[in-house]
Parts: sequence; structure tokens; C-alpha cells
Amino acid sequence: MSNPTPDLDHQLCFSLYRASRAVTRAYRPLLENIGLTYPQYLVMLVLWQADGPVGVNDIGARLHLDSGTLTPLLRRLEQAGFVTRTWSDNDGRRRLISLTSEGRSLRGKAAGVPEQVLALYPASPEKLVQVKAFLDDLSSQLE
Repeated sequence: MSNPTPDLDHQLCFSLYRASRAVTRAYRPLLENIGLTYPQYLVMLVLWQADGPVGVNDIGARLHLDSGTLTPLLRRLEQAGFVTRTWSDNDGRRRLISLTSEGRSLRGKAAGVPEQVLALYPASPEKLVQVKAFLDDLSSQLE
């Protein structure tokens, strides 16, 4: 007779969940040193890659976050002095997010964070590329 209840230890979703939580935990102390949470760090990565203001909807699309999740993050980043939120001159419904000088300088403080996290996981660069490719493919297939 087969077991009707799936075994937790054989669930891919549980392994992904554990890994995600572990990675977020690894980032936490490094980001606390520069005044960011992990989700705020992801928003800042999007802004640091941009040449200018970025629409809230564009940030949400890039990070796969809805506005209900993104708005409080952006509000806290603004309160911390890292970004400004303004309305677009061309479209009054469009909210634009811009880095402040403090937000731009934070990029230098965050520059070593990825390498510090990778140092906690002693794997070959090839293995990390494979894992990332698998996760990116999995996400694309499920979206």
C-alpha cells in the first residue's frame, strides 16, 4: 500500500524553501551593516543598475513583486534617505523612484556582499552557474 501523504524530505519545494531561507539568513548580518533588509537590497540592486529614475511598476516586474509588497519597501527606503519617490511629469499615474546621493554611495558599501555570501558556500564557479541556471529555468517554467 502506498503512502498517500507526500514525504517532506522528498519535496523539491521544501528544499527550495530551506535554501531560500538559508541564503536570506546569510545576507542578513552583511546587509544590517549597511542599513538594508534583503528585500530592500534587491530593490537597490535594480536601482543601481538603472541610469536614472525607475518606475515602481518596472521595479515590481523586475523583482516579481506586487505593489502592495513594494510600496512599504520603497517608503522605508525613502525614510532611510536612500531614494526619493516622485510622480512622473509625463504620466501623473506613474511613480518614479530615484537614488539619492546617499543611496548611490551605498552601492560601494554593498559591493563586497555577494562575494562574502558566496564564500560561505564552497562550491566551484561551474557548480554555482549550473545551480543558478537550473533555478532560473525552473522559475521561467512555472511563471
